[in-house]
Amino acid sequence: MPTLLMLPPQSAKTREWAERLTQAVPQLTIVVAETETDAARAIGDADAAFGTMPDTLLAKAARLRWLQAPQAAPPAGYYTPDLVRHPVTVTNFREIYNDTIGAHIMAFVLAFARGFHLYFPRQLRREWRQESGEESGVIHLPEATALIVGVGGIGAEAARLMEAFGMHVTGVDARRRDAPPGVRKLDGPDALDALLPLADFVVLTVPHTPATEGFMDRARFRRMKRSGFFINIGRGRTTRLDDLVEALRAGEIAGAGLDVFEQEPLPADHPLWTTPGVLLTPHVAGHGPYLDERRFEIILDNARRFLGNQPLRNVVDKANWF
Repeated sequence: MPTLLMLPPQSAKTREWAERLTQAVPQLTIVVAETETDAARAIGDADAAFGTMPDTLLAKAARLRWLQAPQAAPPAGYYTPDLVRHPVTVTNFREIYNDTIGAHIMAFVLAFARGFHLYFPRQLRREWRQESGEESGVIHLPEATALIVGVGGIGAEAARLMEAFGMHVTGVDARRRDAPPGVRKLDGPDALDALLPLADFVVLTVPHTPATEGFMDRARFRRMKRSGFFINIGRGRTTRLDDLVEALRAGEIAGAGLDVFEQEPLPADHPLWTTPGVLLTPHVAGHGPYLDERRFEIILDNARRFLGNQPLRNVVDKANWF
């Protein structure tokens, strides 16, 4: 009977998942390794595993054919050269955050469109001061263009919400070729530099990969509209924060909404905390109900597919980390 190894460390949730898997797929033996020693003893008989697989353990995984990553986008270092070379198929938890992060993106867009980035600091100073003129500080969304960089499940959901507000949405994506509902035009990454000057909102949802590390730099901020806003809810290491600060100070873009950062927590003395036009949230865009249940549903679905020799869900291109 095939074996799935739950790699350490364990939590009450992973132990619960192991019990539920045992009941739901009795054809699969579930082994819960509480320690690295337990994992080393069990890995030789494991056909599948859940969690983070050190190279020392992977070298002993003679039967391993499926590895379920514990996150939608595991941190840098998860996809080691040994794991990339190994024939094991890796799957992840993408698609579980579409609604929560899509709403967070839209919260940033609406905040900037209504001038909240101007009024929030005044609230803290108890300062009653309106922007002059009826339309000052306001972006009329039916006349606004958003460029979504990374049109996966999250990007597609953001596009759907933006379209509901009448926005013109374009996108670039490294793998997707069909534009989802709400995206009027979809291009490959090579079109990014040409599209940046056209967007009122540039939204990053891309994972951190060798190709995306630091790709939003000063040169790309300079290509944006001076009235444009930059939003990143993907991964912090895709954006060079020093370059972003300089672009904001130079007036090369109007503002930025960030949920992810090159260094987390963001240091208390970092200039972004006090840079005008910046809205920050502490890596909470994915927070919401039902996430653990969605994770379990993916594990369960893939366990059944694995037993049935069917294509697995959320397969990762290991060399590109997503």
